[in-house]
Amino acid sequence: MTTPEAPLEAPAGPREADLLVRGARLVATVDDERREIPGGWVAITDGLVSGVGPAGSEPPAREVLSADGCLVTPGLINTHHHLYQNLTRAHAPANQDTLFGWLTTLYPLWSGLDEEAAYLSAWVGLAELALGGCTTSTDHLYVHPKGGGDLITAEITAAQELGMRFHPTRGSMSRSKKDGGLPPDSVVQTDDEILADSERLVARHHDPSHGAMVRIALAPCSPFSVTPELMVATAELAERLDVRLHTHLAEDPDEDTYSMETFGIRTIDHFEACGWGTDRSWVAHCIYPNPDEIARMGAWGTGVAHCPSSNMMIGGGGIAPVADFRAAGVPVGLGCDGSSSTDSASLWMEARNAMLLGRLRGGPESTGARDALEIATRGSAACLGREGELGQLAVGAVGDLVCWPLEGLAFAGAVTDPIAAWLRCGPNAARHTVVAGKAVVRDGLLVPPGVEDVLARHEVAARRIQGVPA
Repeated sequence: MTTPEAPLEAPAGPREADLLVRGARLVATVDDERREIPGGWVAITDGLVSGVGPAGSEPPAREVLSADGCLVTPGLINTHHHLYQNLTRAHAPANQDTLFGWLTTLYPLWSGLDEEAAYLSAWVGLAELALGGCTTSTDHLYVHPKGGGDLITAEITAAQELGMRFHPTRGSMSRSKKDGGLPPDSVVQTDDEILADSERLVARHHDPSHGAMVRIALAPCSPFSVTPELMVATAELAERLDVRLHTHLAEDPDEDTYSMETFGIRTIDHFEACGWGTDRSWVAHCIYPNPDEIARMGAWGTGVAHCPSSNMMIGGGGIAPVADFRAAGVPVGLGCDGSSSTDSASLWMEARNAMLLGRLRGGPESTGARDALEIATRGSAACLGREGELGQLAVGAVGDLVCWPLEGLAFAGAVTDPIAAWLRCGPNAARHTVVAGKAVVRDGLLVPPGVEDVLARHEVAARRIQGVPA
């Protein structure tokens, strides 16, 4: 009696991907080799990029998205935002103020923030960002009114419902008007309250793993809104918990004046004295460093979230020295800042404004569309400590990408350089925004349901906070 031979297995072919994005006019990988692939495709499996290549070499996939006529880029990364501020967009009494006057006007309104308002503002803000090609966003929520509840967890709930990658930061203020600061007592906390809640949120939500959807950072509002003791203690806590640090820095000339009068040193010197001069930190704005401070920041590895629209809207009239930062080795990312300072949340607009302001400051050879794309992707990933994981289309990186349509009247005649056309010929919005291999925006429309209900509830919360009757 003989045993029948076992059947031969078929030769193993390419693994079936979960998602294939194919047919692009150009795939700009922004990878280590800065490959640009005409007609290219991107495959995503288990939330990570599993392949990138030219037309004709596509793997099989369970789902296919057409990128016909599109530039495909990594998802844009927002390294500085205040999502709750879309509850007070274009608030009339604050429109003409300087930064400090603007803050003084709005702080009393923001004291009405609660869990419902935090959830709604995060949902609206992150959805708006997704429509503009953002796949990862930070948030700097530093207003924690007494009795307001767990605002950060409310925001995280909104991000999870939408499917957005989210880096909320536990912001804080401990110096109120009575201490020589700007905010009212109702939105500040003690150092002990801030540190305890920071540790709680990291334990509950922070995910250090590759491809994480939620990470927490610690973020005193600014060196002049908290005590030096809290700045020092926060840096020590971040070191112990192995999380990142974030704050505003050198945003306005008034800040250096305040720092000299209060601490006897410039604001970046105070930042360093508090233990923040490290590659664990990234800061927002940083418009007014001097050349020595730029060199020191490069040596530290401290990143900068460049916020061009906000700087033009309420800053002190300066243009951040982005090219100087990058030449000195300072990681530079992109931020749209709060929605009551720039009033809209579009990373595409910020990338375009970064290109324009860079050229205004340094001349036409200083900043091109590819520089702006790198700042919005790889540079932002470096600010968040996720180099090689976010901000590029390469095998093993997260499966976050955007398909940008380059068609219609605005792009007529733009036939030589899709990347330059993307920023020079807009305005532009995403056709598809994909996060961890799942479409959050498809064919220009938000995929998660419920936007009309959220908008109706958001208006109720905004009118309550601003004291505007229905």
